[in-house]
Amino acid sequence: MRALKLTIYTGIILLLVACVTINIYFPAAQAEAAAERIVDDILGKPQEKPDPGASLPMAGWERYAGSLLNLIIPQAQAAQPDFNVDSPQIRKLQAAMKQRNLDLKGYYASGAVGFTHDAQIALRDQAVVPLKEKARVARLIDDENRDRNALYRAIAAANGHPEWESDVRATFARTWSQKAEKGWWYQPTPGNWKQR
Repeated sequence: MRALKLTIYTGIILLLVACVTINIYFPAAQAEAAAERIVDDILGKPQEKPDPGASLPMAGWERYAGSLLNLIIPQAQAAQPDFNVDSPQIRKLQAAMKQRNLDLKGYYASGAVGFTHDAQIALRDQAVVPLKEKARVARLIDDENRDRNALYRAIAAANGHPEWESDVRATFARTWSQKAEKGWWYQPTPGNWKQR
């Protein structure tokens, strides 16, 4: 009977160890923090500093249980991705977008231009754009969207995962709409405009 229990326990432990897999996943939290820093910089907002006391301490028994579990079943982890948003191409795109934002701010404020659901910008209300400025606004929108698309591709490529481009874009789409100033327009869904 004792040998049977030992065999069962050994089998369970081996099964648990065999079930450990290594996944490369999109680091959403790191991407969100990076997107916030980039969008704040482009929009000219002050950078928020993290609160060093924000993490909660772990209770003693939780630390002990975690250590014991790690001893029984060692953690198999892929290296945590360092979500890279610092390359010459990314810096160049970010600087161009920051400069262009100075020209776009008035159009965001008037409601002529807004942030789209797919992390771009679009002409929302052409009636508020004076006739002599229509070509300029169209050029600003085209230039901005070209740089935004290049930025999302460059971030995914800088992280060695070009397949992350759609995840990067979705992260930026949420961030642009969250960071929009009061009175600016954004699309939570295609074709549905809301004012901040």
